[in-house]
Amino acid sequence: MRTLAFQMPDRGGGPTGPRIRVGRPSRRVRTLLMTLGVLAVLGMAFTMFAGFWTDWLWYRSVNYSSVFTTTLWTKIGLFFVFGLLMALAVGFNIWLAHRLRPPLSAMSMEQQNLDRYRMGIAPYKRWLLIGITALVGLIAGASASGQWRTWLMWVNGVPFNQKDPQFHLDVSFYAFDLPWYRFLLGFGFAAAILSVIAAALTHYLYGGLRVTSPGARATAAATGHLSVLLGIFVALKAVAYWLDRYGLAVKSSDFKATDSWTGLRYVDANAYLPAKTILFCIAVICAVLFFATLWRRTWQLPVIGFGLMVLSAILIGGLYPAIVQKFQVQPNEQAKESPYVEKNLKATREAYGIDDTKVTEYAGRSNTTDKTKLRDDVDATASIRVMDPNVVSPTFQQLQQMRNYYAFPTNLDVDRYSKDGKDQDTVIGLRELNLNGIPKNNWINDHFRYTHGYGVVAAKGTTADAEGRPVFTESDLPSKGDLGTYQQRIYYGEKTETYSIVGGPQKEIDYSDDSGEKTFSYTADSGVNLSNPVNRAAYAVAFSEPQIMYSGAIGDGSRILYNRTPKQRVEAVAPWLTIDGDAYPAVVGGKIQWIVDAYTTTNGYPYSSRTTLGDTTADSLTATNTSRAVVAQQNQVNYIRNSVKATVDAYTGQVKLYQWDTQDPVLKTWMKAFPGTVEPKGDISEALMAHLRYPQDLFKVQRELLSRYHVEDADTFLSGSEVWQVPDDPTNKSGDAVPPYYLSMKMPDQSAQAFSLTTTFTPNGRDNLSAFMAVDAEAGTPDYGKIRILKLPTSTTVNGPKQVQSQFNSEQDIAESIRLLQGGDSEVEYGNLLTVPLDGGLLYVEPVYVRGGGLKYPLLRKVLVTYGGNTAFEDTLDQALNKVFGADGATTEPPDEGEGDGDGGTTTPPPTSDNPTVQEALNDAQKAFDAGQEALKKNDWQAYGEAQKDLEDALRRAEEAQAAADKAGGGGTGSPSPSGSPSGSPSPSRSPDSS
Repeated sequence: MRTLAFQMPDRGGGPTGPRIRVGRPSRRVRTLLMTLGVLAVLGMAFTMFAGFWTDWLWYRSVNYSSVFTTTLWTKIGLFFVFGLLMALAVGFNIWLAHRLRPPLSAMSMEQQNLDRYRMGIAPYKRWLLIGITALVGLIAGASASGQWRTWLMWVNGVPFNQKDPQFHLDVSFYAFDLPWYRFLLGFGFAAAILSVIAAALTHYLYGGLRVTSPGARATAAATGHLSVLLGIFVALKAVAYWLDRYGLAVKSSDFKATDSWTGLRYVDANAYLPAKTILFCIAVICAVLFFATLWRRTWQLPVIGFGLMVLSAILIGGLYPAIVQKFQVQPNEQAKESPYVEKNLKATREAYGIDDTKVTEYAGRSNTTDKTKLRDDVDATASIRVMDPNVVSPTFQQLQQMRNYYAFPTNLDVDRYSKDGKDQDTVIGLRELNLNGIPKNNWINDHFRYTHGYGVVAAKGTTADAEGRPVFTESDLPSKGDLGTYQQRIYYGEKTETYSIVGGPQKEIDYSDDSGEKTFSYTADSGVNLSNPVNRAAYAVAFSEPQIMYSGAIGDGSRILYNRTPKQRVEAVAPWLTIDGDAYPAVVGGKIQWIVDAYTTTNGYPYSSRTTLGDTTADSLTATNTSRAVVAQQNQVNYIRNSVKATVDAYTGQVKLYQWDTQDPVLKTWMKAFPGTVEPKGDISEALMAHLRYPQDLFKVQRELLSRYHVEDADTFLSGSEVWQVPDDPTNKSGDAVPPYYLSMKMPDQSAQAFSLTTTFTPNGRDNLSAFMAVDAEAGTPDYGKIRILKLPTSTTVNGPKQVQSQFNSEQDIAESIRLLQGGDSEVEYGNLLTVPLDGGLLYVEPVYVRGGGLKYPLLRKVLVTYGGNTAFEDTLDQALNKVFGADGATTEPPDEGEGDGDGGTTTPPPTSDNPTVQEALNDAQKAFDAGQEALKKNDWQAYGEAQKDLEDALRRAEEAQAAADKAGGGGTGSPSPSGSPSGSPSPSRSPDSS
């Protein structure tokens, strides 16, 4: 090859410069470029391999490799099958159009002008055909692989054994079959349209079609080819019209009775349905006319037929239903729509599991005049929780954090634990790892040394100590208390969102005590082994962390832990489930287990109205804590079941899925698709069953539906007179819905308290109470999942939550007390406003917390109670109840010995004694007590603390003096009690029991 040479002026301005030779790159440059290209390709290939390989290793480490392989092979199969079909369809029609091209001599001048384009692509025809077909095949295959769920549900679908009321087909047809048929139809349309475009362009390029030339616009061959393709398109449209008939049963539309109506209405059954049938017949005839062009070689009849089909679609499919709606339905809507509303009511209630809801009329006011009986009934009716798990997390953090690298979740959880054979509501949280609190952040500290949290912290839900702090039943580090011995290390939790490398040469920080830091090395067979250099390289690429390749902190036995939050792990091993927003911990069988509720859903239940999960489950808690939001934010569903209970071991990360709803056909379908992944319900241990509960997100969905679907009469439903709404949370100004609350309580038709999930309703657009709803949340009991609604009469007005809160804030004495509590830099926080049905009336209880006086965490200071128009604002729940009912509770017991932390205060003055020394000490105690109460009223926490110390000192002196007198044989009548405080007075170390 000749080289080019040219001259350039030299720097000195001479006439000529050196000759520069420009030619092909040297062999060394070419070799370098080829090497770089090969390395780039290998790098991209290894990056893709790393993602695949690390996923496979993770699924194998959790013993769910079958989920990975089933999903992978399904995606690959769909990709190749539909990608190949699309490529063949488009490629064949391009080849056929080229094969049917007219001879060059028959081409017009217009076509001959395209000869240069034909000549240009002639050498590359084969590669161009391969490229086009490969491109459309890749796009179609990628789109089809995303339909793996649709395919698996279709091929594994089991019957619901329920038929829709219109077409009398099993619900499985709409849930499993119809989505797959619609996908096939959409794929067919895409293939037909792309084939028509590709064939038309090829015919034009090679002379089969003409645009500007006189004479025939298309050759006979081109006419026949394109007419067949258009006939296929119209035939597919006929199939679409036929499927649209069934689609009416799951079609959403606007309807004044509900925001999202699903199913046929009068106009659908009497106008759209026959219209779709007529249009189907017209489309079939039109398709036949297109196919007939193969013989007639004219477009006249197909064009007439196609025009008729379009006109029919406008007149029959659009104008006629509008006329029916305007002149038949609207003048007599109630009578016309009632039969279809009844179908919607029945289907919606069945699909959301609310068809067995028991609605009972409730007076809203008590007729009992015996106040003592009412006061006693409170304790039998409910274990009222004054520790709000959504408020006291900072208190847990302050009192039980122990180290800055531990933290508690923003919202704690409510569970129940048995002590002395009696269940008690318990507020529980885990001391999880907080990387933001470690002394120094670096790669070794973040991923090797600080790897886990430590211990459970739990407190009674129904009481607080004298200082307003939680009464802990499990506390300290390591944790000890009522929960016994269990593995306390927390490697998997809601806050562990980064990876850790454990088990290798680098020791981990276990926990710290008075003797210093303890170290630990992970021993469980969890995570992925990094001893293999291929694994290390794959994770170095997947996590973009090259140090994983060469770090000396990784050696034999090193394992990498990731995907560590309970919701992440359950969602990964069961991607066909929708995960509840609130995973909660429980100590089960010597282990900390995260319990995760999971749902099976579908969008294809005929006549059942749809709901958007993200919107329906939103409330004032999810607004401030997005981690509690349901994972499937914008999923629209019209069928839901809590079909799976999952557990995640906080130490090993082991995931187990348990079948909970044994009748759910959607779960059975997925169990066929992924055999062996879900364990039978009978494998749930008694210890685990004791902590399972009714899930909050399902309850939120059901309460939203029941705000309209609590009525079973079509006329009432259509009138909208019985529409309710979930009230806004009155304890804050967020404007979001009030969350449901867990509470052990007894509904009027129950004989004993049951762990329940409760909520309230108000009339649409008003604030008074319209209903109270509770579901039995205690798993393993016969009534589990039973929904009860107490419906208040519309003829009288009963205060709703917002009105009760306003009443609390507007009463002069209460308002003045709250103003005093807010003195200085103190802040008042309202806890959960609990509602309890009691003897025909409604008891409202709200704990009031104060954060201030140098404290950065809330303490329970007051309890608000109202019943039957009487309101109290007292230091303890017992005092408030006694004041409201004007009677002391017969079942009120003194607090247990040892509750509190040793520096609480008494709530009653000490008694007198005949011993002068003892009496003097008791007088000092009385003065200290009075001083403490006065300081409390003034919100002077420093003076209150000093008074409590004086009180404790006075009581100690009284005890010592009495002991000395007893030893000398001269004891007085007011001898101290065995606990060390004067008889009848609680010890300063005791905390008054608020329940």
